[in-house]
Amino acid sequence: MTHVQHRSTLAEVTFSFWIMKICATTLGETAGDLFSMTLDFGYAISSLLLLGFFLVSLIIQLKSQKYDPIKYWAVILATSTAGTTISDFMDRTLELGYAKGSLLLICLLLLTLAIWHYKEKSLSVTTITNLNSELFYWTAILFSNTLGTAFGDYLADNSGLGFSGGAIFIGILLLLISLAYYFTTISRILLFWIAFILTRPFGATFGDLLTKSNLKGGFNLGTIGSSLVLFFILFILILISKNKIAKNIVSK
Repeated sequence: MTHVQHRSTLAEVTFSFWIMKICATTLGETAGDLFSMTLDFGYAISSLLLLGFFLVSLIIQLKSQKYDPIKYWAVILATSTAGTTISDFMDRTLELGYAKGSLLLICLLLLTLAIWHYKEKSLSVTTITNLNSELFYWTAILFSNTLGTAFGDYLADNSGLGFSGGAIFIGILLLLISLAYYFTTISRILLFWIAFILTRPFGATFGDLLTKSNLKGGFNLGTIGSSLVLFFILFILILISKNKIAKNIVSK
């Protein structure tokens, strides 16, 4: 999904945007598990810590006067990492289960989008020109990334698809959305948000595939190894993005 423009402080939605989004959400899954399970902070404490990281990164982003890849993707990563532990806290500690947790989060996301549309008359990310719109944008992203963990876990554990099956299933859905973008007249705003939501469970199932043991159908990289690899990839992509911006400024 290309050629969609954000306002100056938000990332342009190009092919590389979706690659970075998947990388960031997968890293959010492995990093969230790193905090809550590997480092044994637990879901509640990890959620509080990561929500703090989200609020700090969000404040820095909101104060920006222009798009900065580091600031923007720090917030995306924060929503993804916090979303992982919040979802696990709801589904496991509070014992809501993956299905009920997913349903609750879907309702919260739809409520956010409905209020956003009522207040701003549009859900288009191309028309975000004020603080209220951007706050709705980031709230929707936080809920969608939290939902993605719950739904990804549901696919991997409850649906019978497993980690690889869940990732393949979501991958097929994303491919269908891409085809719909290029070959149908379905609302681009609707397709964007469906794709944005689905990249999170894709990252969740792919992250579990990387971290889980071979006996559980995973690659056995562990949370630390997987997080380091994904962080390195995302860091390189951010550097490429910053370099591209710098070249565009010089060329002007």
